[in-house]
Amino acid sequence: MLAAGEPRANRFGADRIFGQTAAVIRYRFGRDDLLRTRFALSPLFEIVWSAHILRRPDRAPLHRPWVADARECLAGFDWSLLDWLANGYGDYGYVPDFITPPPATPIADLDGELARVRATPPEQVAREVRSRFDDRPVPEPVRPLLDDPAAGLDRLVAVMRAYWERVIEPWWPAIRAVLEADVVHRARRLTAGGTIEVFAGLHRDVRWRDGAVEVEHRHDQDVDLRGRGLLLVPTVFAWPEVFAMIDEPWQPALIYTPRGVGTLWAPAEPDPGALDALLGRRRARILRALRAPAATRDLAARLHASPAGVSEHLGVLRRAGLVSAQRDGRRVLYVRTAAGEQVLRAPRAAS
Repeated sequence: MLAAGEPRANRFGADRIFGQTAAVIRYRFGRDDLLRTRFALSPLFEIVWSAHILRRPDRAPLHRPWVADARECLAGFDWSLLDWLANGYGDYGYVPDFITPPPATPIADLDGELARVRATPPEQVAREVRSRFDDRPVPEPVRPLLDDPAAGLDRLVAVMRAYWERVIEPWWPAIRAVLEADVVHRARRLTAGGTIEVFAGLHRDVRWRDGAVEVEHRHDQDVDLRGRGLLLVPTVFAWPEVFAMIDEPWQPALIYTPRGVGTLWAPAEPDPGALDALLGRRRARILRALRAPAATRDLAARLHASPAGVSEHLGVLRRAGLVSAQRDGRRVLYVRTAAGEQVLRAPRAAS
């Protein structure tokens, strides 16, 4: 996997010069590729790109609250194998794709994705590990992947699972809500405005031109999608970069920052009791639950309430301008408005 615009000192070459990119990756679309372009969420992508953030917090100040918490949770835990694969000798460079296989389903399951990592053929592991470190020595924690691939992959999967449990899983409901909200937004744009609308605003280094998605990069390559479509994977820890997967046998993919990531680590609601008093406890619960778009029945199941009661409260919140309704096929999805976000986050006056 390659990061757009990042300096690297490996085989992919081509520099940014005076703020301009000397090369681009072009994903070329055929007739069937537009129909097969899809979105997916991946726990493994969050694991790997969060490892970047832990080593380079100065490059992603948005994630500082998470970094502080994660460092405490990782104290005393040896995650050097994952660290070396993700971060190498201090550069982004090429990150082995086998540790982040493109999701096979729209919402990938951690256990299933780790099983795919564990099943990577030894020759592929060796090829990608050597590409990761290029002409530099393979670090000692990584050597088992070359010397004893079965044991090395067992160790890698165990490290990734433990890392997830310590620093991603506690935040996963909030992270997943941001990811799902972005997918709903972009899928609606795809339906309403076509492909150009989806890629408009995806990232400053991404554009649609002449039947191709172009990604500004240090590596120049044309990728013929050949009816496979392009996989779009929002990843909160990708901020502020965009990443490209182009190597066989993986499905070509773009990993990008979702909308709304800026509010992910926002301070908790200052005084929950005040909001309950203002709106009523049940309406306040519904407003809090609408971090991501949801239908009435989904909210009712989540809150263990009746659909009729939730519908009534949603009507009141909608009339007050705190939520909005958007049709998604046969369903009506509700989401917090900017005013609703402000009500949740507004500081309470001191008594």
